Amino acid sequence: MKSKKNLLPFKNKLFYGVGGLGYNSMSQTMGSFLMFFCTSIMGLSGTLVGLAIGIASLWDGVSDPLVGHISDRSRPGFFGKRLKFMLFAVFAIAACNLALWSMPKTSQLGMFVWLLVFLLLLETANTFWSTPFSALALDIAPDYNEQSKIQSYKTFFNVIGMILPSLLMFWIMPSLTLGTDAADASQGGFVTIALLNGAMVIFFGLVAIFGNLRRVRHKVRYGQAPKKEKHAVKNLMIGYFDVFKKPSFACLILGYSIAQIASSFLTSVGMHLFTYCYHFSTAKISILLIVLFAGAILSQPVWVGLAKRIDKKGALISALSLLLLGIGFTLISFLFRQYLPVGTLFVFVIVCIGVCGFGLGAMYSLPISMYADVVTLEQYQTGVNRSGAFLGYYSFTYNLSNSISMLFIGILLDAIKFDPSEPIQAMSVQNGLGTIVFCGCSVALALAILLFSRYKVKRADVLKAQLKLGKE
Repeated sequence: MKSKKNLLPFKNKLFYGVGGLGYNSMSQTMGSFLMFFCTSIMGLSGTLVGLAIGIASLWDGVSDPLVGHISDRSRPGFFGKRLKFMLFAVFAIAACNLALWSMPKTSQLGMFVWLLVFLLLLETANTFWSTPFSALALDIAPDYNEQSKIQSYKTFFNVIGMILPSLLMFWIMPSLTLGTDAADASQGGFVTIALLNGAMVIFFGLVAIFGNLRRVRHKVRYGQAPKKEKHAVKNLMIGYFDVFKKPSFACLILGYSIAQIASSFLTSVGMHLFTYCYHFSTAKISILLIVLFAGAILSQPVWVGLAKRIDKKGALISALSLLLLGIGFTLISFLFRQYLPVGTLFVFVIVCIGVCGFGLGAMYSLPISMYADVVTLEQYQTGVNRSGAFLGYYSFTYNLSNSISMLFIGILLDAIKFDPSEPIQAMSVQNGLGTIVFCGCSVALALAILLFSRYKVKRADVLKAQLKLGKE
């Protein structure tokens, strides 16, 4: 029987999980609407917008391992090693996000500088939240299975945060139809959304910080400072390449990054696919997105339970196989879309997307839980806790792969001669969109399954390491 000492209290899992709700709503708003806002409402050149976002994304990837290293090496103090960075970050994120959407309408150069400066500041603040926040789960969850549970709580609220921007958009700006004439759109609506997102970032962030403060203070020795290292930053960058010499680390980092490429193809080009090939309305596409995220939420107890029965590796591979199956059924709907009644086609696609969402749900919780297990073994073998730095490596690789995949997607869209000014695309373009989505997703998922299959960490090894570390 498992002792209560090895159980993370429900309130801590809840406080931790809800902490990311506002942050994810803010991030999803940027991902979905920033390009539209800058080009269609502010009139900024798309090339300049892409350049600013690209520079900020690169900085985001570089800063992740740096901030992770800083949090690992910091003095615990009153707030422990993570919470003090998170406390600073929630206020900085809210302020920078509001400034970003409050961009003055001036010259092209002036707006570009404004966008770049506040994107860089926002990405820096984001890193000071997200990297210590992820590492905090590794610090407070004491048990192999508790790691899976706490990640499922985090995933639940993360996905709710991803749904919120669409609801806020249609609630605050109901007359705005994306992809059509946006001349009547108001910057004030986006500023209002930024204010609401900022308020949620601060409120839910403070819940996570102060809700787990007592447990953090219980687990660390007040005032204990880490040993100083010479050439710490140089060693940090060398450490990134050393990670790939460790098979389990490499499998997880590369497998997760490649699996997320499939997600990029599905969400980025999927909007084009359902608009120009299936001719679904904005309302129908919104329903599909809600079904996708709802499937991810509802699947969490299933993947946590399956991970207990067949281990995390088996559960993750099962989830990705289910996602691949959902993509395959969606491909069938694409091939026969012209022969099915519109209502029947939409219902069939809803079922397919629901299956995809159910499989996708495991990607939000199991890989980071598996990564925590590898970090635990590394700490057991070396005696050094570098969870923050390792999570930074994890995030850096994902950001790098995401940047490359988005560039590749843009090149493919140009290659098939996609023209956004044409409401009805040529059949060759429609077929090209289908090829990009289904081939891109299928190849990425197959590679991810192959990489995850090489993961060697066993439950018994992790439990042994956790037992030894707990006695020290």
